[in-house]
Amino acid sequence: MRGWLAISLASLLFATADEPVIFRFRPQPATPQFPPGQEIPLLPDLGTLQGGSTTPQAPPPKKDVRLRPESELALVRYVSGEFAKALKPLPGGKDGFIVHAGQPIDQELLDRAVTRYGAAVNTGDSVQITQLLFREHEIVVDVNGGGKVKKRLRDRIHFEMGGIPTITSTQTGPQTGPPGLQPGMGSTIFLDFGPAAVPDISPDELKALLAPILDFAKQRSASVQWYDTVPPEMKKAIQERRPAVGMDREMVVAAIGKPEHKIRERDADGNEIEDWIYGQPPAKTVFVRFQGDRVTSIKQFPQ
Repeated sequence: MRGWLAISLASLLFATADEPVIFRFRPQPATPQFPPGQEIPLLPDLGTLQGGSTTPQAPPPKKDVRLRPESELALVRYVSGEFAKALKPLPGGKDGFIVHAGQPIDQELLDRAVTRYGAAVNTGDSVQITQLLFREHEIVVDVNGGGKVKKRLRDRIHFEMGGIPTITSTQTGPQTGPPGLQPGMGSTIFLDFGPAAVPDISPDELKALLAPILDFAKQRSASVQWYDTVPPEMKKAIQERRPAVGMDREMVVAAIGKPEHKIRERDADGNEIEDWIYGQPPAKTVFVRFQGDRVTSIKQFPQ
């Protein structure tokens, strides 16, 4: 028995002769056990190794990014039409008043403008933003109809024989605003960004830039006031994101947004009709037809 034990020990010593002595006494790590189906990452999380968060963080907004078309739409939708309280008097007339973005109001220049052109808005008045106009270096903000009478061209598209559309423009009268807020009877604010282009800002950021003159905080949202007047059946359609016969244009926009295309023409009886087109054939396309101010029919292709 002792001979067999000596032979076994000798064999073990020969087998480990090339292994460093320190490794012979180091405890071997246990073999890890992974649940079935678990994915094992091939590389470590670099964010964890560097002490950072494992959740990707969105980069901060770039202030040098120009105002994007989708941001313009958001500003029009959530600022134009809103109510505010005037913190300072505002002059009438087409020249309005220039507000330099992010800088204090020049009170002396404001007083001169009000003295020269008269106060279209007085301190403490409840006012409404009636139009936003976007230029390269400024945003033009009309308050209570703005200080300049505006005219617009309405484009009409007619389909002649052969299916070729022709565009004719007819000039209409002054563009009307909300009841009692007529163009030329209010004031205009020119929000100037200096030599830089208008940056990509949100509705809240625009309101903050106008805060030295207009206070939006304590005013009830115009959209909320408008929604209170909508009939129950139309509210239900807006909540379900669908157009309905009898809606006006504001209700349709609230339900499904602005259309990609508009076509204006006259029917056989000479009545003006307008089609709002959502989508593009052969994909799903919805045609919402207005006669006057109300939706008279809704068609979808393909069914």
